[in-house]
Amino acid sequence: MFEERYAYYKKAVEKQLSEYLENKNIEPLLREAMAYSLLQGGKRLRPVLALAANALIVDDFNECLPLSCAIEMIHTYSLIHDDLPAMDDSDYRRSKLTNHKVFGEDTAVLAGDALLNYAFEVAIDNALRFPDNIWNHMKALNYIASAAGATGMISGQSLDLNKNNLTVDGGYISSVHEKKTAALIMGALKAGLQLGSPTNKQLEAISSFGYNFGLAFQIVDDILDITQDSITLGKDANKDIENGKQTFPSIYGLNTSKTMAADYSEKAIGALDIFGDKAWFLKDLSAIYLNREH
Repeated sequence: MFEERYAYYKKAVEKQLSEYLENKNIEPLLREAMAYSLLQGGKRLRPVLALAANALIVDDFNECLPLSCAIEMIHTYSLIHDDLPAMDDSDYRRSKLTNHKVFGEDTAVLAGDALLNYAFEVAIDNALRFPDNIWNHMKALNYIASAAGATGMISGQSLDLNKNNLTVDGGYISSVHEKKTAALIMGALKAGLQLGSPTNKQLEAISSFGYNFGLAFQIVDDILDITQDSITLGKDANKDIENGKQTFPSIYGLNTSKTMAADYSEKAIGALDIFGDKAWFLKDLSAIYLNREH
């Protein structure tokens, strides 16, 4: 049931994303570069999380689908920029050459910029279709903008790049990944749930799930970077070590990091009890992602 539901969500997202990239008003080379990164697959984790959170309250995800696609556009823009020589200088992403390796750094920057802005265009256009629920849409957009922006994902990237004058320890690592990874995961979950007019306790629960799942996800990602090869990962392995980055395994060791990931995953699953049986998909997702291999 889990695999079928995940595939169902993912298929809906990818179909909608393809339709958005059919916009003929986008300059052809720019559209090609946007599509290269946006439509080349991947887990689609964040839009799936948004749809799954929405399903905890709402029976039909049609109102949430464009919002979930906007979240994937934002995530993809961040990957394009993260791979640039000025950032992580990566050659491969999702088993393909990174965007700047194919289109050049200038077009890659523009493709990332375009996806970020297109995301909010798509989300706002969708919000205007539901005037009776406009407040919830604006609140959802606020969650996403905050998670992706100066106090969220971008702050995490800045911390990750500019650590020379900071004490690099467990607190630093947690702070980086709370902002760089967990923030957008939490934003996606809260945004999806918000469209269903959740209670404060439900919002607190989904936030707790997102925070703990986000850190578990990142710890596993750090572990895979040193235990798997590039073919399995679909991106450059050992990139953190090459770039001199501190990670959970480099601070705590491999075994302790695995224990920490399991603890965070358990906390994430426990946070969903308020939703009863409807939370089965997110609970399964947390357990499965703890043991993923790529």
